[in-house]
Amino acid sequence: MASLLRFSRGFLRSPSLSQYIVGNHQRRWSVIVAGSTEHTMGVRKRIYEMREKALLGGGQKRIDKQHKKGKLTARERIQLLCDADSFVEYDMFLEHNCTDFGMEKEKYPGDSVVTGRGYINGRLVFVFSQDFTVFGGSLSGAHAKKICKIMDQAIVVGAPVIGLNDSGGARIQEGVDSLAGYADIFQRNVECSGVIPQLSIIMGPCAGGAVYSPALTDFTFMVKETSYLFITGPDVVKSVTNEDVTQEELGGAKTHTTVSGVAHRAFENDVDALLMVRELFSFLPLHSHDSAPIRQCDDPWDRLVPGLNTVVPLESTAAYDMHGVITGIVDEEDFFEIMPNYAKNILIGFARLNGRTVGIVGNQPSVAAGCLDINSSIKGARFVRFCDAFNIPIITFVDVPGFLPGTNQEYGGIIRHGAKLLFAFAEATVPKITVITRKAYGGAYDVMSSKHLKGDINYAWPTAEVAVMGAKGAVNIIFRGHASTEEQESAYIQTFANPFPAAVRGFVDDIIEPSTTRMRLCKDLDILSSKNEVRPWKKHANMPL
Repeated sequence: MASLLRFSRGFLRSPSLSQYIVGNHQRRWSVIVAGSTEHTMGVRKRIYEMREKALLGGGQKRIDKQHKKGKLTARERIQLLCDADSFVEYDMFLEHNCTDFGMEKEKYPGDSVVTGRGYINGRLVFVFSQDFTVFGGSLSGAHAKKICKIMDQAIVVGAPVIGLNDSGGARIQEGVDSLAGYADIFQRNVECSGVIPQLSIIMGPCAGGAVYSPALTDFTFMVKETSYLFITGPDVVKSVTNEDVTQEELGGAKTHTTVSGVAHRAFENDVDALLMVRELFSFLPLHSHDSAPIRQCDDPWDRLVPGLNTVVPLESTAAYDMHGVITGIVDEEDFFEIMPNYAKNILIGFARLNGRTVGIVGNQPSVAAGCLDINSSIKGARFVRFCDAFNIPIITFVDVPGFLPGTNQEYGGIIRHGAKLLFAFAEATVPKITVITRKAYGGAYDVMSSKHLKGDINYAWPTAEVAVMGAKGAVNIIFRGHASTEEQESAYIQTFANPFPAAVRGFVDDIIEPSTTRMRLCKDLDILSSKNEVRPWKKHANMPL
């Protein structure tokens, strides 16, 4: 991966992929001409000319303008995303049928989007890539029809859809036809949800109705400084609310990965984004009936991790980084974190254990002491539901002192939002393994994939504290009206603030040495690989939204 990223940072300074794409097409034409008869030459020539025009999109000048902005073209992006020579394009000759405002005089083969199928590391994927060089990538009826076609086929054959978004929004010249096209795509996003993975990469402007399709997909990624997501642009905001705001401030990558939580990660440039999405794709099943991917692992499954025996500080209020726990346990320290800059008090992401993909959820003691709040609850819940939809086992690392108190949280609906995380864990039927590293207090103990929410295997480290609350607060309540003493706090700790009360009641299955955690998890995942839990039939649940 390091070598790929070094390649990516120099890529935009290298010769254009567009030259390669067109040149490759011309070489194929020379072979075709050599084998053609005079009778078919005219048709073949027309096909060649149409293909060459389609490959150039809006023309070389617009391609050059795209490159000056540090952006790749629609086809260049597909070339990098998919395995070499694996992409098969659909509807290259499709054109819009708008005749208003002189549009009949300006047509481009394929209109403003490139669609088709290809392979990523030998695994099937359907892709659409909006072409900003043609009408600013705006969505027409034809544009929507092409996207809907590949989404329909993807759900039939069971393969993910990746959308490369670079569009100015609805094509105004087509009016309601373009709005209908958006709605057709939205409907398919919903029908595909939970059936096939859907990934969106925002690689340019994305405004108005265009933002809702990415919002309906499983993961949304952005490119720093060149991609934007907003319902209404800065000019409209200025006219309605009199606020002065730039595109970057309103809907840039930093805004959506740190403030709003709309986007899951942001990357340095187009190439970084495409290479990292290839990496993420390797963790994902192809469809909801597919198992979590397993690949060959050179990291011994029974490897001990001695450093974990001392990772939790002796002082119960001292912070430590849960990243160190996760990377120490997973294969080759490879943790693909999702939403790393949003709601940092909880960690989510993908990793592998003995080659098998797992979803990781972990409280982060170094941020807000690992407390659950509104944003972290929503972040965790959405990820847990994705893993459950696509048969990815969930490993949960618990160090949580409770839910974050305060009027802002209560007024913002922490009860409802916290219930989302509880609901997601309780609803999940994939293998669920929980490791309590230190604090598991109050209702947050229940929420974090406890045995009571049908956790399959629940472990505690010797440093675990499973209790209603911390010792000091508990003693103040128990001995209200009397001055609490250190002896009373010590007695409470001995009685409750340790793993034994939960262990003797069967709420944790074992108290394990931290260094053996990787070995135990790998064994458990093998045993749970045949898990088949059936819940009562329902049309769908009514989770707290």
